[in-house]
Amino acid sequence: MSKDTLEMFCHQCEMSAIGGCGSKGQSMGTCGKDSTLARLQDMMIFGLKGMSAYRHHANELGADTKIVDDTIAQTLYFTLTNMNFNFDEHIEQVLKVGKAGVDVMGILSEAHTKTFGVPSPVRVTQNKAEGKAILISGHNLHALKELLEQTKDKGINIYTHSEMLPAHGYPKLRKYPHLKGNIGKAWFDQTKLFNEFGGAIVMSTNCIVPLRSNCEYSDRLFGYDIAGTKGVTHIVGDDFTPVIQKALSLPDVTGFDSDETLVTGHHYKAILPMAGEILEAISAGKIRRFFVIAGCDAPGKDRNYYRELALALPKDCVILTSSCGKFRFNDVDFGVIEGTQIPRYIDLGQCNDSNGAVAIASALSEATGIAINDLPVSIVLMWMEQKAIIILLALLYLGVKNVHIGPTLPEFVNDEILGFLVEKYNLSLISGDAQADLKKFLGE
Repeated sequence: MSKDTLEMFCHQCEMSAIGGCGSKGQSMGTCGKDSTLARLQDMMIFGLKGMSAYRHHANELGADTKIVDDTIAQTLYFTLTNMNFNFDEHIEQVLKVGKAGVDVMGILSEAHTKTFGVPSPVRVTQNKAEGKAILISGHNLHALKELLEQTKDKGINIYTHSEMLPAHGYPKLRKYPHLKGNIGKAWFDQTKLFNEFGGAIVMSTNCIVPLRSNCEYSDRLFGYDIAGTKGVTHIVGDDFTPVIQKALSLPDVTGFDSDETLVTGHHYKAILPMAGEILEAISAGKIRRFFVIAGCDAPGKDRNYYRELALALPKDCVILTSSCGKFRFNDVDFGVIEGTQIPRYIDLGQCNDSNGAVAIASALSEATGIAINDLPVSIVLMWMEQKAIIILLALLYLGVKNVHIGPTLPEFVNDEILGFLVEKYNLSLISGDAQADLKKFLGE
């Protein structure tokens, strides 16, 4: 593993547990006790970190997040030194965190659609840019709205990066004619990409990579809210004046002239009206199976597994995706289910829109009378950081079984915890062989 890759992994907190007592996997609340309880507390804390990001965005848009805030406080209290040494009660608290994850994703989804409208599918340009330009990365749609408003009629084009791609689906954001397209892929391409992109750059949330010796964009990178790194200018409040001034002072962006396009905007509220057509396609045997292939991307060839899996799916299968993991395969035109208008590739949005797959599955379950765990759905997730953990905990709270994760297990999952998850939820690790796993998923 290269030094740069190691730094990125460490930056995202994948490589270590809390370590409150000075040893890996030993958190403050269980000092002196076996590591299983400490690891369960690590699971809670990582889940809270991811949940706090969604809570922040929802609160920023005026949503009532008290139910989530109470769980955050209660869980932190639970992890207090010498507070609890009961395995079953630790599991109960983990699932309470999962419930709060379900709640916060629902709250944020409502806040987004209320503020920016219900997304609809849209095709956007990829790696095509020109003129005076600003690139915005991260997850914060409120920041993008403020930036778009403040750059109106200033001759500046706005482009999205990574998890900001789904912003193009929201009608009250794409109404701005200077929101032009998307540049780059998942978060970890930014050192090379930002060097090549000659305009100003805004990092609106986490997933910023610390500046390196080969960085040529430090004077063009701006941190928004609490996102930042040493050597960059911090935006004060929602005042994007320094970014605008920098963009206007720079030469026009060149070198991005691709004909590639990407499709986004398949929010679950845009998909549910198609439920009747989807049910007919299932009944007619036109749709064999749905595959939820989603999660947080990271450097490494082992994650090519997810692209290989997506490309190998039969044409009677539908992909549901969210988060930045989609960039492993969203450059592919998967077409539609034969004889229908149902797309085979459905981009539900950002990581915080992961509740969309559950909403669709719940609607199918209610319409067919088939329990969610018996539906023709395979869930294959890639994990990287805290938001992936809260998504997994949310699925566990909902009782969703047969989830496959990879390419490795979170470090805080030891044999005892894994045994519980396997027995209770039939959780499993991907094999790394997409073709072999696909046969298993399809029951062949």
